[in-house]
Amino acid sequence: MAKTEAISEVFWQAFQSLPAAERRAIVDRLLQDERFREDLLDISVILERRGETSRAYEDFADELKREGRL
Repeated sequence: MAKTEAISEVFWQAFQSLPAAERRAIVDRLLQDERFREDLLDISVILERRGETSRAYEDFADELKREGRL
């Protein structure tokens, strides 16, 4: 296990051992950080759409142009 993985495992286990109210306080604190919150939202969209087929950017841009949105 790499050093980074070991450190993250220690923090994860410590987090899991906390009472629910303290875990919620930590999550609330993390979500106050706008960049972190945006990253979480991006990750959730990626996970939701993981099974979708991809398409070329050029095709997407052409569609936006046809619709007058680009």
